[in-house]
Amino acid sequence: MSHSVPDLDVVGIKAGPGLANQFRQEVAALLGRNNLNFPGAQPVSFSSRHLLELQKEDYYVCEKTDGIRCLMYFARGEPDSETPEIHYLIDRKNEYRYVPGLHFPLNNDDTFQKFHVDTLVDGELVNDTYDDGTQQLKYYVFDCLVLDGKSLMHRTLDKRLAYFKELVLKPYNAMYEKFPEEKQHRVFAVEDKSTQFSYGIEMMFRDIIPKVKRVHGNDGLIFTCRSTPYKIGTDEHILKWKPPAENTIDFRMRLEFPMLEPDTDDEAEGIMEPYADYDAIPICHLFVMVSQGEYRYFGEMFVSLAEWDEMKAMGLPLDDTIVECYKDDQSRWRFHRLRDDKIDANHISTVEKVLESIQDRVTEDDLIRAAPAIKAAWKRRQAQMMGEEEERKRRAKQAPPNPNGAGMKRKFEE
Repeated sequence: MSHSVPDLDVVGIKAGPGLANQFRQEVAALLGRNNLNFPGAQPVSFSSRHLLELQKEDYYVCEKTDGIRCLMYFARGEPDSETPEIHYLIDRKNEYRYVPGLHFPLNNDDTFQKFHVDTLVDGELVNDTYDDGTQQLKYYVFDCLVLDGKSLMHRTLDKRLAYFKELVLKPYNAMYEKFPEEKQHRVFAVEDKSTQFSYGIEMMFRDIIPKVKRVHGNDGLIFTCRSTPYKIGTDEHILKWKPPAENTIDFRMRLEFPMLEPDTDDEAEGIMEPYADYDAIPICHLFVMVSQGEYRYFGEMFVSLAEWDEMKAMGLPLDDTIVECYKDDQSRWRFHRLRDDKIDANHISTVEKVLESIQDRVTEDDLIRAAPAIKAAWKRRQAQMMGEEEERKRRAKQAPPNPNGAGMKRKFEE
């Protein structure tokens, strides 16, 4: 079953430069930062050393959906207008798209009229495709950064998700249960992304991934540390595992076509200088980013004649674009897809981590074999925490009464 990636320009209306910059400033202020760049966390590629990391810390795991990563900003509209609440998707290019018709009521409001603002969630937009061929656009939320102006970034992941589920998703679902006829008018449905304890790896491969592959595709797993805060930019505690054959790098591709010397027909048409042969397969030079706007040559992408014909048939600009590539069994970089959702190639630091991941080749079987040790370490930490909590309670019971505290109580009672 094929799965199409959503077209953001169909889903929402892109904000112009001035308005987008205004929203970037609002989001930065919500997050307590001055930087106006993309405010999302970025994972690192999984390598063999991370098998020990999963034993050292509590991680959650979810399937990696092949969709479009977006944050969603619940913004304030004009109070007395038809849109007192407005919602924008923020893609990895840091562009803002207004999505009409969304409404997220507050908890414990039976009228469903009050709503969340100054809120920022992280998620992925996907097309769920069912066995009968029908499709449903969904936004799967996997983190919550700010809720009603209150930063949650330093809370643990389970607490951040609990706030979202209880205060945003629960009333949202209750609204559509009461007014099911309104479902047909929403641009997309909103759900939370199912997460498991990190040691539930075998269940992920056995039960969950086969199901989601049928619905919206899958290209790996994401492990997220429970205890660390949400970190904007590269986060060493969010681990992206892909099957070894699917570890990829996003390069900037620049095309070099062979030059033809003019023949007699060319000269008859007045062409006297060598010219590019655009019918030939070009040399596909690959570059990685070393700093903002600065690129370094990395290598070449091998392209067969059939692949080049398929690339041309897309009818899209190919020169100076971002391409996602994988390494084949002959160690050649091959075309996987165009990344028109990105404006930059991977940074050299990211490239080095992916190369490490490719070299290490942590397989599905490696993860499953590590699961018992990961579970045992998790249970030991859990038992230790429970023991420490019991000890704290025991000491609190045995502590003598505080005379100063008792005196203060009498004073207030008097």
